Amino acid sequence: MLFVRSLLYNILFPVWTALVTLGCLPLLLGNQRVVAWAGYIWAQGVIVLLRVCCGIKCVVRGREYLPPYPFIIASKHQSVIETIIFHQIVDAPVYVLKKELLRVPLFGAYLKLMGMIPIDRSGKAAALKKLIQASNQAIAAKRPVIIFPEGTRTAPGQHIPYQPGIAAIYSQSNAPVVPTALNTGLLWGKGSFIKKPGTVTIEFLPPLYPGLKRDVFMRTLEEQIETATDRLCNR
Repeated sequence: MLFVRSLLYNILFPVWTALVTLGCLPLLLGNQRVVAWAGYIWAQGVIVLLRVCCGIKCVVRGREYLPPYPFIIASKHQSVIETIIFHQIVDAPVYVLKKELLRVPLFGAYLKLMGMIPIDRSGKAAALKKLIQASNQAIAAKRPVIIFPEGTRTAPGQHIPYQPGIAAIYSQSNAPVVPTALNTGLLWGKGSFIKKPGTVTIEFLPPLYPGLKRDVFMRTLEEQIETATDRLCNR
């Protein structure tokens, strides 16, 4: 049954994505916030598909910790779910994502026009400079920036070093960073075809405001995210 439900989702997901990308073409004539409505509509449908087809529900905690716009969400990354759900939580989010996604026909055009921030993970100093510039532009437009500090998805219980991009954005943007824990990998892990039914939790933690030294910021951010994530995964 899990296979059948997961297969149904995998069939309906590209169908829904195609319908949204084609149906929302008129939005491409608008500004970034107008185009962002396509992301909201798409994400809404995907969340419904996950619930109906796979029995996956999402609970969000700690909304009271989200400061006034703009801010940066530094999130744990275990699943595809968190690349979708922030469209439903905050207004016109700007994701930091791998540049290869911009090459996806039509879908990549939406990402570009929504102002998403592509990152070349092999570009090092030049890529970091572009990341800072693009993040500052989003923050100046009072849009939240979503970044996954690890740079890749990890399995529940797996800890890898955080990448320097989040520290660079924090030090250059003058915007608070909201550490975000989750347990999405318990139901839909990296590379997994099977999506297990149940409830996943996205939990916002108290924000880290500008002014911390780089090493203190990175240590505090990682400790808060990893501690809360372990708690959610082992409840």
